[in-house]
Amino acid sequence: MLISEISVYMKKIFKFVLNTIPRPILIRLSIVVRPIIALVLKGNKFTDPIDGKSFKMFLPYGYGTQRNNVLSPSTLSLERHRLLWLYLQNETNFFTSENKLEVLHFAPEQEFYKRFKKQANINYTTTDLLSPLADVKADICNLPFEDNAYDIVLCNHVLEHIPDDTKAMQELYRVLKPGGMGIFQIPQDLSRNVTFSDDSITDAKERAKIFGQYDHVRIYGKDYFDKLRSIGFKVNEVDYTNTISPELVEKYCLAKGEIIPVCFK
Repeated sequence: MLISEISVYMKKIFKFVLNTIPRPILIRLSIVVRPIIALVLKGNKFTDPIDGKSFKMFLPYGYGTQRNNVLSPSTLSLERHRLLWLYLQNETNFFTSENKLEVLHFAPEQEFYKRFKKQANINYTTTDLLSPLADVKADICNLPFEDNAYDIVLCNHVLEHIPDDTKAMQELYRVLKPGGMGIFQIPQDLSRNVTFSDDSITDAKERAKIFGQYDHVRIYGKDYFDKLRSIGFKVNEVDYTNTISPELVEKYCLAKGEIIPVCFK
């Protein structure tokens, strides 16, 4: 079977699975299926920088319109995860700090969870309302953690699900230590100056059509960064793909121009 035929077949399967099976069940199922897919797609065209493994193709992904070559067969990382990994590895002391870091991770991604858990230089706490990977089941708008508790807070592709994202941002600010770093990635339309939301849209199909996913409640625009600043964060808008060679952007299957919001208190 040709790669193009495999891609078309995979897109149909993944679209059906993503829109049918609840996310907590998907997480459990993927643990079983992942090694099989990684073996079948082993090659040398694309590389996942998280584990260094290479493949003849990455998998498609998307709840509505599917993107080709974005989901790593081995770690199940997407473009944003690989970009974050490279940033943490090359631009921060996340992996190298001699002082133990207190790290809080919302909705922990599989590709990071076991790796971060094993790190001797961090005290790693995960939290979410539904994820089976969460140590603490908690509402991001009412966190059970003390003020100024964490050196690093990771909260990626969460805020677009939260009706009261202002309250959620205030909680993120509250639990971050002074001088601490937060990374709060979101799906963002940089062609929009202003974030779009409409509380009257509650139907799952309508949300998927308008917001890009059945459980999203807004589309963030360029004003996202200023909203974080209004909470009190100092925000660096990091276009990290601009520091990486075009060849590696393609090999790692990154999204050129994606901005990492790196926030400090």
